[in-house]
Amino acid sequence: MPSAVQQDPGPARMRRSLGVKDGVAIAASSTAATTSIGIGMGTLAAYAGRQTPALLLLAFVPILGIALSYARLNRSEPNCGSGYTWVGRSIGPWPGFLTGWVVLVGNVIFMAYTGAVTGSVVLQFLNKLGLYSVWGLRLDPASTGISTAVGLVALVVVTVTAITGVRAATRLQMGLLIFEYVVLLVFCGYALFVGDQPFSLSWLNPLEIGSPQAVAQGMVLAVFFYWGWDAAFSVNEETRSSTDAARGGLIALVVMMGLFLVGSLAFQRVMSTGELMHNGPQALTFLGAQLAPEPWASLPLAALMCSAFASLQSSVIPTARGALAMARDRTLGPVWQRVHPRYGSPAVGTLLIMALAALLAVLAVGIPKLNDMILTAVNSIGLTVALYYGLTALACAVRFRHSLRAGAVRALRDVVVPAVSALALFGLGSYLVWDYATMSDHFEASPDNGWFMLLLPTLFVLAGLATAAWAKWVRRAPYFRTGRGTDADAITLPMDGDSGPLPSPVEG
Repeated sequence: MPSAVQQDPGPARMRRSLGVKDGVAIAASSTAATTSIGIGMGTLAAYAGRQTPALLLLAFVPILGIALSYARLNRSEPNCGSGYTWVGRSIGPWPGFLTGWVVLVGNVIFMAYTGAVTGSVVLQFLNKLGLYSVWGLRLDPASTGISTAVGLVALVVVTVTAITGVRAATRLQMGLLIFEYVVLLVFCGYALFVGDQPFSLSWLNPLEIGSPQAVAQGMVLAVFFYWGWDAAFSVNEETRSSTDAARGGLIALVVMMGLFLVGSLAFQRVMSTGELMHNGPQALTFLGAQLAPEPWASLPLAALMCSAFASLQSSVIPTARGALAMARDRTLGPVWQRVHPRYGSPAVGTLLIMALAALLAVLAVGIPKLNDMILTAVNSIGLTVALYYGLTALACAVRFRHSLRAGAVRALRDVVVPAVSALALFGLGSYLVWDYATMSDHFEASPDNGWFMLLLPTLFVLAGLATAAWAKWVRRAPYFRTGRGTDADAITLPMDGDSGPLPSPVEG
């Protein structure tokens, strides 16, 4: 039997077969518009009220700047390590490692809580079919414990599909995307016309949001909504060109903005702010029930389930490949770069990520309500996403600072827009850190306790710094001497059906 990793005296150029369409599928699935709309609008409404559409438009501005920064860096240095590689080379190895680390940890957290959300959606389906208990166990979609148990099964399924190859995964994701977007657009489009809540232009005015704290918190949550489009850049080694990866990510981002705007307006045409907040993760199911009789009313729930499964799968793909890039540089252990001898996927890393997400999901059962679990996870991930997006945009401004002398257009594209976008996210994150630190006078494991919300991202960063220190002084990773990541073509990942041996770089 061939070993999982075989040595080769030099780098080999891999075969590239993914195109723009595949990049869009991965980025759009990772962003999971249907899931964000279906379970997150109530959370946004808690901060922005009826100005949720305005908040989503406002958050799109810095995110677009970040996306343009990714595209510019990707043209210069395509690499599945993306921000980890670019920040390390442009700013320094410590912030570069931290960028890769928070992406890894953020995706593990996302998979943990999305697994529970997926379980909740499956339970809602079973309830629709008239099944409310099994062996005396109540199948309650609002129960974190039961939802997590079902979600663990979903994690196993998406892990298997991710290991068998990214090409097959993108085909499945494209089919799921088409179905869920058709359902979402039909129901939301219908809601815009028949909803009984009067439309107001104030919904599009961010100045009417109640307070600076609400704007900052809402903006970070909205950034989390958009998070995931950068997954297209994680399959650079499997994409025909760096331009295809950039186009896939940018197209997905613009599509997400349109869907979020239509979804938020549709929800507010059908539900009051109180109803939206009360329904929480079941808001899309409530919308379907308000607009159509059964069985048509269950179609939005089916779309939500497809979105949740697709987002789980598309999250593990870039996470495992980002860890692979870090392992190539010896900043993570060699186990993360073990690839499957037939499918070419980082199989061991994928399994480890699934195991960590499952463990975290089980630990999160201590938070009794699914809504509380979602809010806690989103707050934690939102801060870390703002950090690594900001660092990557800053890396773009630093790397191409010579463009300041090359004319106004290039200076704006390569330096000004990335720098302003980075400062905007850093400012939001800093304000929220201060707000969390001062909003509570005691610690409590609760999503409305500032110290608890601040503890989680702080632990992520401190754990990352400790891991970086181990990589620098114990593992003696060359990355910490140069800040340069391994060349993108230093490993060959065969596509589905290729059973030949896999060359990988020799450590040292």
